[in-house]
Amino acid sequence: MLRVVVCVSGGGTNLQAIIDRCADGTIRNAQIVRVISNKKDAFALERAKKAGIPGICISPKDYSSREEFNLAFQKGLDEAEPDLIVLAGFLVQVPRNVVAAYPGKIINIHPALIPSFCGKGFYGLRVHEAALARGVKVTGATVHFVDENMDSGPIIIQKAVDIPEGITAQDLQQKVMREAEWIILPKAIDLIAQGRVVLDEKTKTTHILPE
Repeated sequence: MLRVVVCVSGGGTNLQAIIDRCADGTIRNAQIVRVISNKKDAFALERAKKAGIPGICISPKDYSSREEFNLAFQKGLDEAEPDLIVLAGFLVQVPRNVVAAYPGKIINIHPALIPSFCGKGFYGLRVHEAALARGVKVTGATVHFVDENMDSGPIIIQKAVDIPEGITAQDLQQKVMREAEWIILPKAIDLIAQGRVVLDEKTKTTHILPE
């Protein structure tokens, strides 16, 4: 059974998608063992509680230095003994010590088709605002492994979403979540749980093995 820790910052809709897909058997051989939020009032923690999943808050605001937070964050992960760490709307850059401790075991969902609209400053609604400002006709979401840089790790799976004329950034955000994020994040977890994702460290690419 794949032990999964989910890290969140806000409402937790991607967390809910994972919970639901574990419950209905879409995600096989995986269990969420802990939810970590960097915000005490994140509704994601309520979702975890309702599902009977232990949830904790580890916030940079509670520590005198970033180094102290980084160590506390790693401790919070280590306690859960995770096989996989899922960043599901986690608006904190993963500390280098954590990346080093869990190589190839951290994945992230990004609300665009990497390498478009990603990297420093591209998160949440800003991603969709940038896509609309550029006038692109297709956007989407990407699940990728996490490395020491932002949104630069090997891509696991992507899904495209058409952008209708006149849509607002808020509505586009919801559309991308419904049509891409809530689908491919659970799928990626299932693929990893089934041992079907092969990470090539040399080329920094992934391969999906047939079922």
